[in-house]
Amino acid sequence: MGWLVVDGTAVAPLEMAETRAERRRGLLGREGIEGAMLLRPARSVHTIGMRFAIDVAHLDADMVVISLVTMVPWRVGRWRRHAHQVIEADAGAMQRWGIAPGVRVEVTA
Repeated sequence: MGWLVVDGTAVAPLEMAETRAERRRGLLGREGIEGAMLLRPARSVHTIGMRFAIDVAHLDADMVVISLVTMVPWRVGRWRRHAHQVIEADAGAMQRWGIAPGVRVEVTA
């Protein structure tokens, strides 16, 4: 467990999904998430079988947000060519945290 940091401020607790099994499970089976989840490596996600809408931030190798979308359950997200990792959170969370395309985020332990 780490923290998602924006402009030097820890904005949310961050779960890490770095193994194939962890990425495959992601947020499935949950009613929501307190904080966010980092999937690494990842270029796209889906919400098939999910119970809630999520914000999805695609990040490049330097942890800069290259796209941000909100996905409702039972959708397949677009593959992002330059994405290296993805952050997922409850729908609306990214806006509250100040995360938008062009913003650089950090992860701390």
